Amino acid sequence: MKKSLRIGLAFVGLVVGGGFASGQEMMQFFTSFGVYSVFGTILATIGFAFLGMNIAQIGYRLNTKSHKEVVYFLSGRTLGSILDICITIFLFCVTVAMFAGTASALRQVLGFDPVIGSALMVVLTVLTLMLNIKSIINMIALAIPYLLGLMLIISVFSILTTDLSLAEQTILAEQQRSAAPNWFMGALLYVSYNIATGVAMMTVIGSTAPSKKVAGMGGIIGGLILGVLILLVNIALFAKMDVIPGKDMPIVEIAFNIHPIIGILMAIALLAMIYSTAVGMMYSFIVRFISPKDKVYKPTVVFFGILGFLASFVGFTVLVGKVYSFMGYIGFAIMAAITLTWLTKRN
Repeated sequence: MKKSLRIGLAFVGLVVGGGFASGQEMMQFFTSFGVYSVFGTILATIGFAFLGMNIAQIGYRLNTKSHKEVVYFLSGRTLGSILDICITIFLFCVTVAMFAGTASALRQVLGFDPVIGSALMVVLTVLTLMLNIKSIINMIALAIPYLLGLMLIISVFSILTTDLSLAEQTILAEQQRSAAPNWFMGALLYVSYNIATGVAMMTVIGSTAPSKKVAGMGGIIGGLILGVLILLVNIALFAKMDVIPGKDMPIVEIAFNIHPIIGILMAIALLAMIYSTAVGMMYSFIVRFISPKDKVYKPTVVFFGILGFLASFVGFTVLVGKVYSFMGYIGFAIMAAITLTWLTKRN
């Protein structure tokens, strides 16, 4: 169970930075659909648990260090080649989004110039990628219990102190920008783009498990924890719809609304989550081309770190709304392939 929990926490760590730690993603894929977002949360939890279990077990079975073998196994060489290209490109796009997210967070909280915020995350990510894979996995899993505790505090406070009726919350929520046409598609797209980005590192994490059962249980635990976090963030945003419109980092805004100390703690948690996702995504992107044992690995990390820094000035909100939604549709092919594999190749 301890080893399964470590795998589950690493799975959560991959998702939360790019998936919802800022609150911007939750707003566009869940909260903007009002009370129906609760149904979206349930659907997303089931999806994450099922897909996480299967990806981790496939990673254990194939003992792979890159997503290439996994997508070829799932969907054959022709479709696998297309998915391989899409995932590889998107891994870099998410890494860039994490650099941009750091710039937005530090500007909102401390008034830092975006160049400083983005550069800080680039340096931390590049330095971490010089470590071995087990150290990277431990880094990714480290901050999840801390984030769970903070989100519980923020959600309870938001419910107890809201000045809005349910009808008013719903009206304001539905006025916010959405990344999907309805709650059902929003939940599916959310799971899809996170799986599309997480499948690479999740298979690597699954390959480190001592057994198929441990790997699968880790995926299920990760999915359930993600469901709890999605619900907590969604509740907090919904209860404070009069506070957060127009904010790149709405969950940080709510935390500061409680107390400056809570706001600072949440900002630290956010940066830790962004960091864990940036590390996981950039590692998965680079090992698709170069082994960590290759002598050009470190120079390559530095090169793509600089390239990601330059690309990060597109803007965090724009990247979330455009790039994530597009990759969500691509990810449906991966979800379908995983489900079909589960149905036909279980034995």
